[in-house]
Amino acid sequence: MGKIVIVVDSIACVPKEEMERHGMKMVPVNIFFNGTVYRDQVDLTADDAYELLEKAPDFWKSSSASPEEYLRVFQEVSGYAEGILVVTLSSKLSMFYTSALVAKEIIAEKMPNLKIEVVDSRTAAAAEGLIALAAARAAEQGKSLKEVAEVAERVKQKVKFIGLLETIRYVYRTGRIPKVASELGSVLSVRPLLTSGNGEIHFAGLVRRRQNGIERMLKMMRDGLGDSRAVHCAVMHAACHEEAERLKERIGKEFNCVELFVTDFSPVMGYATGKGTLAVAYYGEE
Repeated sequence: MGKIVIVVDSIACVPKEEMERHGMKMVPVNIFFNGTVYRDQVDLTADDAYELLEKAPDFWKSSSASPEEYLRVFQEVSGYAEGILVVTLSSKLSMFYTSALVAKEIIAEKMPNLKIEVVDSRTAAAAEGLIALAAARAAEQGKSLKEVAEVAERVKQKVKFIGLLETIRYVYRTGRIPKVASELGSVLSVRPLLTSGNGEIHFAGLVRRRQNGIERMLKMMRDGLGDSRAVHCAVMHAACHEEAERLKERIGKEFNCVELFVTDFSPVMGYATGKGTLAVAYYGEE
């Protein structure tokens, strides 16, 4: 049976070493800053991107990948892949899913023997990444493209995302609350908790102290996992690596993790959350 290749976008927060280990391919977000186009994780590291964002946020814009960018990846792997599974950021948050579908239709005319499935993760950040990693492991076990896609769909139903922001100051950039409200929240020093659901990002509450927010995240994890015996988890951070490592260590002690890693929180999402964001993505197995 031929190789199945997993393709993700850079917002999935899959660490480079994991991408290489599983032979995965990435389609980057395009970041526009002060007249220059950068490819996320290709031309810019996360730290570089956060520096630019902090320097001049009004000159920062981003866009999802075009169908042509997906086509380039499809053509690159066509020499050795029998099939491709694409996992994208939620279609309610970007155009990645649409671009991947258009590219799939275009290449079907040129390479009818190359089978492609596209999965809308209905989530974001490392929650999307965990879906892609589960699919990659299934592909390595020799499963068919259909079976690999089924694994992705099963994990998609279970995976959860929780994020703790250091400040509410920048959340107005999502368009969900007025700028004046975010500025007031910043003055009051409240920190939002975010979750994902139904393909979108939602507010889950506010905390005053950061440590209270971390404790609440962990409680939400416990409640969400229930009786799960094995846990897959990713800890994300926006320029607060040491704190993320401490959270990873604690999660490793409190949960039976079969997969646990730290990764950068996508600067494209960090545009609306700010530096200091700490987040987890996770799912459990029976």
